[in-house]
Amino acid sequence: MPIVAQSTETTDWVSRFADEVIAEAERRAPAKPAVVVASGLSPSGPIHLGNLREVMTPHLVADEIRRRGHRVRHLISWDDYDRYRKVPAGVAGVDESWAEHIGKPLTSVPAPEGSPHPNWAEHFKAAMVDALAEMGVEFDGISQTERYTSGAYREQVLHAMRHRQDIDAILAQYRTRPKAAGKKSQKPVDEAELEAAEGSGAAAEDDGSSGSAGYYPYKPYCGNCEKDLTTVTAYDDDSTELTYACTACGFSETVRLSEFNRGKLVWKVDWPMRWAYEGVVFEPSGVDHSSPGSSFVVGGQIVGIFGGEQPIGPMYAFVGISGMAKMSSSKGGVPTPADALQIMEPQLLRWLYARRRPNQSFKIAFDQEIQRLYDEWDRLDAKVADGSALPGDVAAHARAVGTAAGELPRTPRPLPYRTLASVADITAGHEDQALRILGELDPADPITSLDRARPRYDKAEAWINTHVPADQRTVVRGEPDAELLKSLDEPSRQSLRLLLDGLAGQWSLDGLTHLVYGVPKVQAGFSADATPKELPPEIKTAQRTFFALLYHLLVGRDTGPRLPTLLLAVGQERVRTLLGE
Repeated sequence: MPIVAQSTETTDWVSRFADEVIAEAERRAPAKPAVVVASGLSPSGPIHLGNLREVMTPHLVADEIRRRGHRVRHLISWDDYDRYRKVPAGVAGVDESWAEHIGKPLTSVPAPEGSPHPNWAEHFKAAMVDALAEMGVEFDGISQTERYTSGAYREQVLHAMRHRQDIDAILAQYRTRPKAAGKKSQKPVDEAELEAAEGSGAAAEDDGSSGSAGYYPYKPYCGNCEKDLTTVTAYDDDSTELTYACTACGFSETVRLSEFNRGKLVWKVDWPMRWAYEGVVFEPSGVDHSSPGSSFVVGGQIVGIFGGEQPIGPMYAFVGISGMAKMSSSKGGVPTPADALQIMEPQLLRWLYARRRPNQSFKIAFDQEIQRLYDEWDRLDAKVADGSALPGDVAAHARAVGTAAGELPRTPRPLPYRTLASVADITAGHEDQALRILGELDPADPITSLDRARPRYDKAEAWINTHVPADQRTVVRGEPDAELLKSLDEPSRQSLRLLLDGLAGQWSLDGLTHLVYGVPKVQAGFSADATPKELPPEIKTAQRTFFALLYHLLVGRDTGPRLPTLLLAVGQERVRTLLGE
């Protein structure tokens, strides 16, 4: 697999990782037909936008490798055979009664009420699968329930049990630190381990069972209550007879592990086992896995027991949401990729992950900041089109708008998001009114169908309807504010006359923009075309005062949507009435 050289001027973080992955894959297995990259997701609750980085980082690298003509597999391991740890907050129809299922495999827990899916795992997996399809993410999904219950990992499980002392010796290096006076032993370090300890009441649950019978890296699910609150009490390597007891219901049994498929390796052993089994070359992990004793660090030693090597891959930083704290799926109520795709096109969401190196944190906006993000995206789009964008920005843009399989569907006429949001706000679902306004934005090239502005228009409308508080929505006055109009001084009356006189000849988005900014200039004795450099600072104050007057007369507030858009939305006749003509 020869590496396709990339010039230093055009490489971005994705290209650099692709170079490393291709070289590493060739070193490990020159004859292997495909490079393997991997992600792991637990459908224990809503899969949020922080989890999406676990997918997007290898997806972007895999796609670059694919663009260079190499075969590549992006595996997503669905950790649906993990234990149900806790009842997540904020899931509709789910209350504390679901706590009775804690300890069962996720695929044995009922789906939330009203779900069309057969179990808890499939319910939360489905939303993520749909979102990834909309984003153009190609992957091979692997159900860990299917892998374990089919016996696919049987040899790996038996191998781990035969080498349990070797595994225990590795884990023992991290269970305690050399003690300083008054210091306690090290605690679990990553969130999964903390949740496991919290959910089972056993701080070493993620390491495996350890007691008078010895250490065992395998955890059976109880044959009676289906929970993993079990302890292995005996195991014979020759016959593979395993005896366990359930602390939840008191059930116990002896089984032959060579024929038994109702259980799994503990996480710190399971993950490196899969690296070796699948031949994973590249897999990122969260920054919470970088500490000594974390699953990734320990796995790097345990993987050798299975004859494999630890994947290369970066530690990725957290993804935040405007106005929200760090995301945690166990706390519930955090936005998912499906939530983001309700209000933004997939190109924008892909770009947010592509433009930042994995070790850089960033935020995804669900508040007013989304309008600024869209403005930034549209400026980049224009720079790429005219050839003025920087090489790194060009690369991020290319990864956002499409994949090796082709470009993602896009809005034919991508009008500014803030304009579309204002139109959706003002028209409140009346598509005929929305089309009238959008058709007047540019009389030289009018929009004659809302489909030309979709799906961006629909995303902006969804944002208005779901993320803008009711008290911030725009309601145009039904009648003129006679009292305010009567109280106006002569300069204010003159500014309204100048605006009304210019309406007919400037009835377009650009024309009205020129008009509303020009009125205070003309009143001060300057040309409406005068640039900010040619004007005294007082003009900005005069403009703000004029804008506030218009907002009060049109919508009864100090602020609102951009005035040119608002004027178009209200319509000439109604504007004249509300401004006292």
